[in-house]
Amino acid sequence: MHALGELIGNMLREQGGAALLATVEEDRVTAINRREGNAAGGELAARVRGRPPAQARDLVRAFSAWFQAVNLAEKVHRIRRRREYFLKDSARPQPGGIEDALGTLKAGGSTLDEVLAILPQLQIQPVFTAHPTESTRRTMLRKQQRVAQLLLDRLDPTLTPAESRAVWNRVRAEITTAWQTEDHPRERLTVADEREHVLFYLGEVLYRVVPDFYEEVGEALEKLYGVNPEALELPRIISFGTWVGGDMDGNPDVNGKTIRETLDRQHRVILNAYFEECQTLAQELSQSASRINVSSALAKRIDHYNTVVPGSRSITPARHDRMPYRVFLAQLGTRLRNAVEGRPNGYEQAREFEADVRLIADSLRANKGWNAGHHSVQRLLRRIQTFGFHLATLDIRQHTGVHHQVIAQGTGDPQWLERPARERQQLLSDALARDMGPRVELDPQGRRSRGVFEALVQGRHRYGPDAIGYYVVSGVLGIDDVLAVLLLARWAEAWDKRTGEAAVDVAPMFECLDTLERSADLMRLLLADPTYQRHVAARGGRQGVVLGHADISKEGGICNARYAIHRAQAALTEALRGVVAHPVIVHARGGSIALGGGRIDGLVRSAPPAASNPVLRFTEQGEVVNQSYGLRPIAMRTLERAFSALAIAVGRRGAPVEVPQGYQACAATVAQASLAAYHRLVFGEADFQDYFRQVTPIDVIERMQIGSRAAYRVTATTIESLRAVPWVFAWIQSRHLLPGWYGAGAGFGAAIEAHGLPAVQAACTQWPFLRTLVDDIEAMLARADLEISYAYQELVEEPLRRHFDSIRAEYEAARRHILAVKGYGSLLDGEAQLQRSIQLRNPYVDPMNLMQVDLLRRWRATGREDRDLFEALLASISGIAQGLQSTG
Repeated sequence: MHALGELIGNMLREQGGAALLATVEEDRVTAINRREGNAAGGELAARVRGRPPAQARDLVRAFSAWFQAVNLAEKVHRIRRRREYFLKDSARPQPGGIEDALGTLKAGGSTLDEVLAILPQLQIQPVFTAHPTESTRRTMLRKQQRVAQLLLDRLDPTLTPAESRAVWNRVRAEITTAWQTEDHPRERLTVADEREHVLFYLGEVLYRVVPDFYEEVGEALEKLYGVNPEALELPRIISFGTWVGGDMDGNPDVNGKTIRETLDRQHRVILNAYFEECQTLAQELSQSASRINVSSALAKRIDHYNTVVPGSRSITPARHDRMPYRVFLAQLGTRLRNAVEGRPNGYEQAREFEADVRLIADSLRANKGWNAGHHSVQRLLRRIQTFGFHLATLDIRQHTGVHHQVIAQGTGDPQWLERPARERQQLLSDALARDMGPRVELDPQGRRSRGVFEALVQGRHRYGPDAIGYYVVSGVLGIDDVLAVLLLARWAEAWDKRTGEAAVDVAPMFECLDTLERSADLMRLLLADPTYQRHVAARGGRQGVVLGHADISKEGGICNARYAIHRAQAALTEALRGVVAHPVIVHARGGSIALGGGRIDGLVRSAPPAASNPVLRFTEQGEVVNQSYGLRPIAMRTLERAFSALAIAVGRRGAPVEVPQGYQACAATVAQASLAAYHRLVFGEADFQDYFRQVTPIDVIERMQIGSRAAYRVTATTIESLRAVPWVFAWIQSRHLLPGWYGAGAGFGAAIEAHGLPAVQAACTQWPFLRTLVDDIEAMLARADLEISYAYQELVEEPLRRHFDSIRAEYEAARRHILAVKGYGSLLDGEAQLQRSIQLRNPYVDPMNLMQVDLLRRWRATGREDRDLFEALLASISGIAQGLQSTG
């Protein structure tokens, strides 16, 4: 890290001049002195005040460049530590890894047959979503990948001095060109931009990682049970999903057209990847027919393609004529290219391509090819099984209000929106039973809705059944909101011709505390409805339910939201079990801990014991995507952790695990008291909305050209209408991090008073749910800095400043109670690495925060019109986000 810091310094001197570097260093030293008590509190604020916008922007970008390097260095350190673990202690499995999980099952008495019976049940399904405040350019992401690899290369002890210098020069070049590249686009991102962002991770990282995952599973089974991994036919465990291109909720730019474009783009990306891999395999599989035989099935297929694929004889040079694998792979490549370009004789379905590749694998196995390319062919088969011809399953989402507006217009019923939910349910059931179409011609909104369902049917037909996932309905209040989707599907003739039922898998999304509390009862009513029963049966018993962590957390605060979701998960599992064949609870999480984010293994372990489900479907968004999937070894570790937690949970599913009533009573007390405190501040004070808008840079965030979705659900700029991500992002920027801990002081204080400290400590130590919650709150408290937050008070009108007193009091209470529960003297005493990371980052973040305060004051004084000040503010937001590694 020291060498990297020196490189950054040299780059800043070269690109910005000696004065820029000197100012950066003076700011950093002053911030360190301030932290250590060796400088007056106002000295740093005085230094940054009144700087010209261009200078402020360059200074913020300088600090940001350092953070980008630090963030990357930390990722490389994680990779290096993982490698060293395997090198130094290869006999012992890495905790949280695949071998560790399977070893745990074996230690618990599971036989090989029992483990092999568990594996087909496991389904790990990360779903990538668009993020309104994170937009790292693909150019920068690729630079990060290259720099990470170079930093790893530099650790090679066999490098000569000249080779080491060459590597370092390439690192310098990447960092310098990054400095000369704009961090963010100057125009608002489109749905297509967001789609390409997700495709980077799918196509350039995960496509490469997937075979490694299955190989590690096979190697673990070999080590633990002595089975030959090559002889195993492992099931598909991992698949991927996306909401980008299909999430219409609050985004008018998403429609049937974007669904078609997204499916087509994903199709082209994966087929091009297969084409390139076939070309690579053709170079590897150079076997000559005069030296080794091939299977008769393969030979017949080559002859067949010579006949039916035009020009196939001219695909390969004459000298390759006696290289059958190379000839066949060229034929496969031609069929893939025909499929991409829409020409005849292209592959229509992934299983056709898979069958051809299996011919190669079978032929190699039958003709001494285990060590002559079979491994590489098997890796391609793993990818085909995972990505198909669709790459990632596209979920669709729309707000129920839009559905009812279309039905009201299509039925010519002006009273529809005011009718009680039960009456609408009956009318919808009758309309579905009688197959009633719209009574009047649909208006533009109705035609757009019909176009969506048409796109779903066409997408499944063209790209395969896995191309389209759930139709998620947000804003659900009653079962009429689900039946409405079925009627609209009927109007669009989007039905399964075999069953006559709508060809759509509807997943209601519960995203507020009231409906979350009623969610299990609502699902019971829905699944008791005869119309819906027929639909679910026709869809093979599939039923998804989506839990909206982000909005629930914004409404109730972190403690209450976590407990409400925990209880709902248990109740929903009970309501669905035995009623539908394939129940799935989807966790729609935000990127930040405050919105349900965090490590996925923590989500699995803290779930109710009775709610263990072999299907783990969860959303990933924001900076978490880059942190968890940006580099291949780290993406691999993310999947390993998910597998480990899920396999152990499913393997132990039959074992009775009861959470003591005392633990649950502690959690209930924390949740109730924290909700009261959170609501008292956020929704109980009429002028807190004004305080929020003045003390945070929300007015900058809502003007940023990031994300295709508006910051507010409706035109009114209220806390209630603000989306969860910008709500959290604004508080992160001002270093309050309020949504990540507020209410914890009141909650744990009430629990300690009611149940006693020893009882609360026992609950938080022994129960994974409370242990995870306490760990997450501790991390948020440690990252918050109310001394810096206090500087933002100068932006607030005098009568509103009283709110900071409430915030500080609750912070101190939360800190005091969390330390008491954990038995620590300081926050993160049990997480020395994270504690040290925050301490190292603060001196570089503090100057950016204080510059942001000054820039906000001056920009607002111009009526928010000064473009130069605004550009400097954008840089400050990006820099602080880099430093704190969070965009909400």
